[in-house]
Amino acid sequence: MGRTSWGKQGAAKQWAAMAALAYVAARLARRRRRADLRGGVALVVGGSRGLGLAIARELAAAGCRLVIAARDERRLADAQRDLERRGAEVLAHRCDVGDPSEIEAVVAAARARFGTIDILVNVAGLIQVGPAESMTLDDFRHAMAVNFWGPLHAMDAVIPEMRARRRGRIVNLASIGGALPVPQLLPYVSAKAAAIALSEGLGAELRKDGITVTTVIPGLMRTGSFPAAFFKGDASRELGWFRWLSTRRLSAMSARRAARRIVAAVARGQGQLVLTVSAKIGRVAATVAPGLVRRMFAIGNRLLSSGARDADKRERPGRAMLGGAPA
Repeated sequence: MGRTSWGKQGAAKQWAAMAALAYVAARLARRRRRADLRGGVALVVGGSRGLGLAIARELAAAGCRLVIAARDERRLADAQRDLERRGAEVLAHRCDVGDPSEIEAVVAAARARFGTIDILVNVAGLIQVGPAESMTLDDFRHAMAVNFWGPLHAMDAVIPEMRARRRGRIVNLASIGGALPVPQLLPYVSAKAAAIALSEGLGAELRKDGITVTTVIPGLMRTGSFPAAFFKGDASRELGWFRWLSTRRLSAMSARRAARRIVAAVARGQGQLVLTVSAKIGRVAATVAPGLVRRMFAIGNRLLSSGARDADKRERPGRAMLGGAPA
């Protein structure tokens, strides 16, 4: 009896030791894969603020040379100084992702400065908040131009050279809204759903060419970017709930933490990364109990309804409503 008990204890210790060794080996392997990013050139589209800037900082810490692109030249200059103070070599270039010619110009400038683009990160996005009756067809077209066609044009510009070198990494920032469409954000979630399908499909096809595509599906982020959103319908009310949810620790993840996880996933060549507990729970709930999820969304939509004001089609920038508050 004693020998049997001793044998079980010895086996348990061996398994514990093996598990500890496996854990250490996995951590070391992850560190080695992260080191692979050192010296690479990363183009971050939407890298002047919020999550895009946080990702650029993490890539700088990993040893990457950076190209950051965004529409606001002042914010770009501030971001460039921030990154250079951290020791990064940075090229900042103005770009409206809704304009294919400007994306081509950024890629050309990056090649002229650094020669190649090893990592493409698509972060730039457009958020319009309001009920469906306040949205126009142009709202949907604009959302698609920025959230779908922008990343597609950027990928189309860099994939040929990545294929030729049989090496490259692409990161597409989608949204849980694209996998779990919520009311009051229909142009945004429609475009993000298309972006997820594009990113996942390309990831499967490009693997054979040595190119990894990481689709990031975050929930709400504490990036301070709600002033950059546009609001319709009862705009003040829409801004209120959107601002509240995107600034609470319980409902939104910090940009810094998200950026660390994203860059680690890129280094591992991970195909998909779902961020935030709420996003993971939402995806499972939509699969297991889709009818319940739809009913919950319907209830939430009724709570947000403002009657006649829901039909107000005037678009109001969050920054203007907040009196010019910084994003």
